[in-house]
Amino acid sequence: MNQLEQLKQFTTIVADTGDFQSMKVFAPRDATTNPSLILKAVQKDEYRPLLEQAVQRHGAKPVGEIIDHLLVAFGLEILKIIPGRVSTETDARLSFDTEGTIAKGRELIRLYEQADIPRERILIKIASTWEGIRAAEVLEKEGIRCNMTLLFSLPQAVACADAGAQLISPFVGRIYDWYKKSTGEEYNGANDPGVQSVKRIYDYYRKFGYKTEVMGASFRNVSQLTELAGCDLLTISPELLQKLAESEAPVARKLSVEAAQSSRIEKLALNEKAFRLLLNDDAMATEKLAEGIRLFCADAVKLDKMVEALR
Repeated sequence: MNQLEQLKQFTTIVADTGDFQSMKVFAPRDATTNPSLILKAVQKDEYRPLLEQAVQRHGAKPVGEIIDHLLVAFGLEILKIIPGRVSTETDARLSFDTEGTIAKGRELIRLYEQADIPRERILIKIASTWEGIRAAEVLEKEGIRCNMTLLFSLPQAVACADAGAQLISPFVGRIYDWYKKSTGEEYNGANDPGVQSVKRIYDYYRKFGYKTEVMGASFRNVSQLTELAGCDLLTISPELLQKLAESEAPVARKLSVEAAQSSRIEKLALNEKAFRLLLNDDAMATEKLAEGIRLFCADAVKLDKMVEALR
């Protein structure tokens, strides 16, 4: 078996792309999108019609509503290809707005249900800020499942699980990027700080009985993926899916419930003050969270301008 087939024995594979063709080739169970991926996709000839149709059909509505229809249009096409769930992201400009995030999550689910898609097949992506986590807590109680993104630290992961989030997406590659830049060192295999962060979160969840799913995200190389074999899910770019498919090097399970339960990790007691202090103490997590929100906001603005240009 190639590495992708081996990895699928231990872990659910998710496509991290807005490219439908890649999904057909690699047959993931789930798929994730974000503002940057959608922006990239609609600049290609094969996906531009989705943007044009959203503007034509809903051009009289505010730009934000047109974008909602565009995101759902992508999600509907993806759901025709994959058997599982699609993640659709809320506007990053709502990252510190609990009520705004709740309203956006409800609206996205309404649009999917209007298209006869059950909410069980949708994950609403929300930034793992304190405000975003509080929004997820409300939405989960309404049966709207959430994928907590821009997650770089254990305190964020613990707060998400305590809120009952369905799934978290810790960003392996961006953690790796920060440490590589700050130390000047190259990290490989189990020594990779991004890998270590996800392993710590996985162990914590399984040791203390949380049901929240862990989906490693934002990968830079195959080693990061194979070191997390056994993680609940991994969301992988088409480029790395291709590399896995081309290699027959052995892949062994690295994460397991049994190993997690014997880990010596201690339980965190979190309220808002403790969360903010612990996050502030982690320079990497603080910087990457802020940077991630800025980048997604910038791409959301670019998408807005593309819609405006077509109206």
